[in-house]
Amino acid sequence: MAKLISENPELLLYLDGKLHLTVLGGIKLTGLDRLKVTLKIRKASPTGGGLEGAAYRHNLDLYNGIQTEQLIEKASETLDVSTSETSQVISRLITELENYRATRLEEMKPKQPEKRELSETERKQAINFLKSPNLLGRTKEAIKLSGLIGEETNSMIAYLTYTSRKRHVPLHLMCLGASGTGKTWLQEKVSELMPEEDKLEITTLSSNAFYYFGREELKHKLLLIEDLDGAESVLYPLRELQSKRKISKTVTLKDNKGNLKTVTLNVEGPVCVSGCTTREQLYEDNANRCILLYMDNSTEQDRNIMDYQRKLSAGKVDQAEEQQIRNQIKNVQRLLKPITVKNPYATFLQLPEAVFKPRRTMLLLLLFTETITYYHQYQRILKTDTDTGEQYIESTIEDVENAFTLLENTILKKSDELNDACRGFFEKLKAYLKEQDTEAFYAKEVRSVFRLSPSSLKRYLFELERMGYIKIVRGNRYKGFEYKINNWNDLESLQNDSQNMVKTILENIKSVARSSVVAQSANGLHNGQKTSKKVVVAQEK
Repeated sequence: MAKLISENPELLLYLDGKLHLTVLGGIKLTGLDRLKVTLKIRKASPTGGGLEGAAYRHNLDLYNGIQTEQLIEKASETLDVSTSETSQVISRLITELENYRATRLEEMKPKQPEKRELSETERKQAINFLKSPNLLGRTKEAIKLSGLIGEETNSMIAYLTYTSRKRHVPLHLMCLGASGTGKTWLQEKVSELMPEEDKLEITTLSSNAFYYFGREELKHKLLLIEDLDGAESVLYPLRELQSKRKISKTVTLKDNKGNLKTVTLNVEGPVCVSGCTTREQLYEDNANRCILLYMDNSTEQDRNIMDYQRKLSAGKVDQAEEQQIRNQIKNVQRLLKPITVKNPYATFLQLPEAVFKPRRTMLLLLLFTETITYYHQYQRILKTDTDTGEQYIESTIEDVENAFTLLENTILKKSDELNDACRGFFEKLKAYLKEQDTEAFYAKEVRSVFRLSPSSLKRYLFELERMGYIKIVRGNRYKGFEYKINNWNDLESLQNDSQNMVKTILENIKSVARSSVVAQSANGLHNGQKTSKKVVVAQEK
């Protein structure tokens, strides 16, 4: 009985009756229009005691008729086997090699996780979760119980951002912080709450990698980039995918006749992109399109994480329970359906005047508010526009309030002209000087107290002096400079302005809501001047 032994892909053995054929070096999996092989053919001993006689070796393309005929004649003559028998063996060998190649090519294809069908019990549990009061609070608790220590606000923002992948205009995320502060860990732990079929994890990408995905392979996917340094060559198509939700590239290819022709490669989004980096300034263009998360680098967070690590090592963490919670949240995500969200309070939302790049920041705030509403879709009345037939749900005052609460630090950071590392140093410096009851300091003293590298301290002091937060009062480059702080309350001022603005916005929205003035106008825009005459049909879910 004929048999192909393929345990070693570089040495394929084919046993067929009297003949034993060895394919030296295996076969190439590419180029399906040819089947080039190097064959070693030997004849089996009639007594069954192994092989007899000399071996016949030949290199050829089995799809070439002339070469194959020559092989059959020469092998038959050398091995003293009839040409008809050799011809049949070679024919069966070709079939086996074709099947082997097809199997290998199929195995090499990236396996797309199949969408999991929920059981009735799982479905009920997920719906009950989505209908539960204080959904955001319960979700935050579930994230904590899934094994993520601390970072409560950041993890909630990341979770909602990843949830937005199902929307037509998703949000994007960038985790920032020094090395070892838990950027990748946060991204990994929150992404574990997303279904496998909805995410794609990438370590590094070549410059043209994005253009060779399938046309809809990335659609509504969560794209996780472990370190943006590994995706430096694809930052431009990544930005276009974030902004335009599609990318295209025209390349030149040869057809079967050798003629050149142009082919356009199209990849469609939308996608939700999440990445980690230590260098915010380097990826500024990408950061402008993202919600920025700054890691908690406090001593308390260090203690909490180390305590969890010790418990994990001691076997005192119930990992099975953590996995069960992750699976439950995945099921919750699977039940979220595409639905249009309208925010009747959008025209009341404002940003602090100090925010840099307010246009994109406002868009992020609006989209984040809509995402919170989208996550509450099982608790909202489904309405239908009688003119267009479009079904939608509306944002509530609580959604707006939750959006401002969660993004408070993000908006504040976008208002601060100092980067997060420099701001952290400056606040620690002010606290230290207040403890010492002094306004002046020397760099050498500060470096010793804060245990900073000379290069980091030099960079911070240069930035603070350049921005006017500190000034040199005396000294020289040889003995050292004495610095003095110019502005002690800049951060508090930013925080107060932001909080007062949010408070005013929410009060205005609540007063308008009480007077029932907010409605959708006939032209599709939201305003607070008059009640629309458009009829809206409300449907209970």
